[in-house]
Amino acid sequence: MYKFLLLFFLTLNSFIFSQIEFEKTKHDFGSITNVSDRYVDIILTNKGSKKAYILSVKKPLNVVYLVNGQFMEPDSSIIVRLQINPTQKGRFSEEVQIYTSDKDEPTIIKLTATITTIVNNQNGMQSCPDFNSSPASRANQTTFDLTVVTIDKSTKQPISESSVAVIQNGLLQWNKKTNKDGIIQQKTNLGFTYFRAEHPNYESNEIGGYINFQRNYVEIELTKKALVEELKNEVITEIQKNEPELLENVLNEEIDSSIVANTIFKDLDLNDFNSTDFKSANITFILDISASMRMGEKMELMKFSLIQLSEMLRQQDQISIVTYSTDAQVLLKPTSGMNKKTIQDVISDLRAGGMTAGGAGIKLGYKTNLKSFIQDGANQIIIITDGDFNRNSGDYLKLVKKYKKKRINMSVVGILNSEKEKEAMEEIATNGGGRYIPIFKLADANQNLKQEIRKICFRR
Repeated sequence: MYKFLLLFFLTLNSFIFSQIEFEKTKHDFGSITNVSDRYVDIILTNKGSKKAYILSVKKPLNVVYLVNGQFMEPDSSIIVRLQINPTQKGRFSEEVQIYTSDKDEPTIIKLTATITTIVNNQNGMQSCPDFNSSPASRANQTTFDLTVVTIDKSTKQPISESSVAVIQNGLLQWNKKTNKDGIIQQKTNLGFTYFRAEHPNYESNEIGGYINFQRNYVEIELTKKALVEELKNEVITEIQKNEPELLENVLNEEIDSSIVANTIFKDLDLNDFNSTDFKSANITFILDISASMRMGEKMELMKFSLIQLSEMLRQQDQISIVTYSTDAQVLLKPTSGMNKKTIQDVISDLRAGGMTAGGAGIKLGYKTNLKSFIQDGANQIIIITDGDFNRNSGDYLKLVKKYKKKRINMSVVGILNSEKEKEAMEEIATNGGGRYIPIFKLADANQNLKQEIRKICFRR
């Protein structure tokens, strides 16, 4: 009995004083192309009161890792970066075992993906990207020759006269058409890049990923519109057969019913932001720049949407930016819409990393907005995030409801968020007197945020 109690208290002591919490234990990379991000950062946090550490990492040959530290003081974190190096197309599924000082058994990290393209030159891509350098600063020379090819998804044949737009840091770098062989060759800066390809006979397609001297070939597949229409007709036929009462709703679905419902608003040009019909804006953006925003195209879509919005702002409009990750800070004090370069420079320089202090960001956002309150204007908080608020959030809904009474409303922009995360975003937006605005592709980033600001400022 004594031995049992001693063992129990030793186990309890180990649990209390040294407990390592994993931010996630599984990650799905989705569809992997030749420019896709192939690494994920797993954040380990010591929730105990004593120093903790990683003992070892056991992984398969097609996974490599990098750790930005070995020891964790109480209430501190380290990052384990895992990169997959697939060798064949199809479904990828592997497990990594991470042994830590607080438990006898390893914590299993499951990595999954669907591999559509194998990178030809693997030699320069086996190791994880360095924590201390970004792809845009690895060499004195930052430009290289990039080849972009558009092909028919079914036939794999090249598509000539396709328009390809290249965006970096939220700014359009170039927009060119493919030649008769479906190819564009252009000098481009290395770094995370977003591609959008269009052709009159095809559905547009968007992909994003890091490009550099080794990753200098990008292939974009396009699907013929006839095939898309065929699939759409199949869906409609299925609905007619099984649920005919839903057909009318499907065929007449509106993108944004809250905007088009107003006839006067609908009649205005989408880029019209005149001072007669639209009130002055005092907008504070609360931007999620936590580690999860590094994944895929999230940061690029956020930057692009904000820069497109900045082009629309007038002299009487005020914009401020609060960011949050491990903590929150004011990145841009209330600034006139005329200072577009200042605003755009701040947006382009955004970098993601750290945890998610959403509650602290909300508090600081309201405080910042209140300082530049416009008596007869539209005073609005807009959170841009890929997910829920999960660290030091507190009861932020009380704060949202409180400031709604003071005529500061809140909307939430979701960047590539899941359906579950959408529910949380809709809840906070509803309580804040605003709306949930989804951004899943470049067309959304180009228009959705601008139209939300126009809706907010419209004189009813």
